[in-house]
Amino acid sequence: MSGTIDIALLIRTAHRMNKPSHSIKNLLVIGFGNIDRQDDGVAWHVLSMLANHLGRPHPNEIMEGLEDFSTSPALLFVLQLTPEMAEIVAQYDAVCFVDAHTGSVEEEVQLAEIEGEFQSSPLTHHMTPQTVLALADTLYGKLLPGFLLSIRGYQFGFTTQMSPQTEQLAHQAADLLWDWVQDFSKPEF
Repeated sequence: MSGTIDIALLIRTAHRMNKPSHSIKNLLVIGFGNIDRQDDGVAWHVLSMLANHLGRPHPNEIMEGLEDFSTSPALLFVLQLTPEMAEIVAQYDAVCFVDAHTGSVEEEVQLAEIEGEFQSSPLTHHMTPQTVLALADTLYGKLLPGFLLSIRGYQFGFTTQMSPQTEQLAHQAADLLWDWVQDFSKPEF
């Protein structure tokens, strides 16, 4: 259709230029990992810290779920990403995925913009954030800015307690995520 404006593309382009075209108020943060495998569950801790920072009720116990769609940013913690999440992601203006990494990322804590891309994972049954974004675009016509906040994990034993190194990084990551929420929520100048 000629003459139509792709708002999602405009928002994405404006963000890349560090000049938000308007306030994005409908944000989603998805943390994923296994809370029973030590540092692999760091995303749960980061989302819990963000909920606390936002003045929202947050789980006091590690076994409590973390699912808050009441206001933006919506918060969701899951064991792994699934194709059905594309429908949830498509309802938002921007999404930030939060996960542990094992040293494959250069920085210990990194927030990077990602793009939708179908990626196969031949050795595991999990999906990547890039694949979830690609599915949201393909199935629901929703091209939205996506980000991945990666936190270095050091120990992956069978416990819910993080290693001291990752616990320290979790606080740094929560502050970075808070800044991300603030940046996307700023009103238009």
